[in-house]
Amino acid sequence: MSHRPIEACGVIGDLHSVALVGMDGSIDWCCLPRFDSPSLFAAILDQDKGGFFRIAPLHGGSNRQMYLPETNVLMTRFLRREGVGEVIDFMPVHEDGVSVRPEKVHEIVRIVRAVRGEVQFRLDCQPAFDYARRAHTITPIEGGVVFSSGPERIALLSEVPLKIEDGRVAAEFTLCPGASASFALRYVEGRDDRELRAPINCNQLLDETVRYWRRWLDHCTYEGRWREKIIRSALVLKLMTYRPTGAIVAAPTCSLPEEIGGERNWDYRYTWIRDAAFTVYAFLRIGFQEEAAAFMDWVEHRVKEVEDVNGPLNIMYGIDGRHELTEETLDHLSGYRDSRPVRIGNGAYNQLQLDIYGEVIDSIYLFDKYSTPVSYSLWRHLRRMLDWVARNWEQPDEGIWEVRSGRQHFVYSKLQCWVALDRGLRIADARSLPLERERIQRERDRIYEAIMERGWDREKGSFVQSFESKALDASNLMMPLVHFISPRDKRMLSTIDRTMETLVSDSLVYRYQLNGDHSTNDGLRGEEGTFSMCTFWLVEALTRAGRVDEARFIFEKMLTYSNHLGLYSEEIGPTGDALGNFPQAFTHLGLISAAVNLDRALGTKYSSR
Repeated sequence: MSHRPIEACGVIGDLHSVALVGMDGSIDWCCLPRFDSPSLFAAILDQDKGGFFRIAPLHGGSNRQMYLPETNVLMTRFLRREGVGEVIDFMPVHEDGVSVRPEKVHEIVRIVRAVRGEVQFRLDCQPAFDYARRAHTITPIEGGVVFSSGPERIALLSEVPLKIEDGRVAAEFTLCPGASASFALRYVEGRDDRELRAPINCNQLLDETVRYWRRWLDHCTYEGRWREKIIRSALVLKLMTYRPTGAIVAAPTCSLPEEIGGERNWDYRYTWIRDAAFTVYAFLRIGFQEEAAAFMDWVEHRVKEVEDVNGPLNIMYGIDGRHELTEETLDHLSGYRDSRPVRIGNGAYNQLQLDIYGEVIDSIYLFDKYSTPVSYSLWRHLRRMLDWVARNWEQPDEGIWEVRSGRQHFVYSKLQCWVALDRGLRIADARSLPLERERIQRERDRIYEAIMERGWDREKGSFVQSFESKALDASNLMMPLVHFISPRDKRMLSTIDRTMETLVSDSLVYRYQLNGDHSTNDGLRGEEGTFSMCTFWLVEALTRAGRVDEARFIFEKMLTYSNHLGLYSEEIGPTGDALGNFPQAFTHLGLISAAVNLDRALGTKYSSR
């Protein structure tokens, strides 16, 4: 059996973790009870060993997937000559006083229906605990089975009889038109046998979950041309929030490759300061204040922690705030389409990436401006951070792309140091907060001059990747987006043109060149796809430069690269295939920002006719 494409999946979740559900009815990725827990199902990384939970008709045919409107409840439809069947998949989101289930219970609910004709289904559930490193036993219980592995237990509750077969359970059942059968795969934190074996009421849970997602979307303020795309991206971003702490993961998967068969395989189930700060911006743009406030609370805890060798902040944290994310390889797993190594943890956690200070302080500035004023308690820690940036912006670092080839003076890192000091000054001025303004302003202006002198290549007519280099970098498209330079400044217009000549392929944007003259040595072998976030940056840069028709064409074209459900991975391969972890927060927040700005520009343009 060949690997299912990354993009042939939908995603469901409960604000603690997610599951990927394939168009064939198979759940091939899920970690419980949290995003960063060891996997229970990981067939997407190894079909033979990884584990899966499949419900599908016995006979072949065509399949479809859709979300119930304005929800994260997924329907997979099986169109067969003898009949049509459906599987509705969701993970209940528990709310105090609303849900019948406590928050320590995490479950995947699967409701199977026959819509037309008699449909014969088969269920196969084969978990593989701890990334397929631990064996398990199976114990029958009334109405299901319990899988046990070390301290962990998972119950599979079923309305049809289950048969134990060599480390898995299976069932075959036939549904007549209008009939249904329900299943719940349940994980209970702690050892509460009563909750583990409690009867299922799947239809009630379905109604509650649908209401939850639709109530949440009532806060969305976007009413523009691409509302359906914005809503789906917002729902995806919400799925990647960890409700107990307010943390936001970069993606809910690990080690899905940026190059098929290559080594660019990373674990993204953590909170990058950069990604999460951008996500806050996206949430604020379309009316979701609560998520921004929760992340601000999480950030406040991080900025109050003791300064370490690389500055006041780590570049990433565990969703519980832990600092160490030691990287290891799982050599027993073959990887997605033999893309090795399979990595968990992330060795970049202790890198120096100076840009994070600009991104996080900009998100605090926006939150202060559009939501809640900064407290003096938080300001004291921000002031310490500003002082650190003022003293350290001249250091080389590993940069936004987390190169493993050594530190450089990356232009984007300097740009975001400028943003940090600039937004710090704005917050202090707006709230009359104490700050050594002259010193902070002086260092901000020094950064500006350094970028203009050392980050600009007169011969190429472009801002470059690092001081005195010749390589281009798509991150420089952010310059007008953070108000460093006018979007119609000649230097910026020339940079956009050079970027489009060098880094763009069929409207899709590479981060940087890996081959040819003035390529980038990032310390890794092989190639990668185009970086979807960079394509949306190009849309925004063109929009702000007044090149709206170009921007709209690229944006509309980019919409065709989502999967059948409107979901995006990190990168796009040469044949339009999804590459990298999936779904990717960076891409979806980029879509939201680009759509909002493009909508505004188009509205102005057309209203003047």
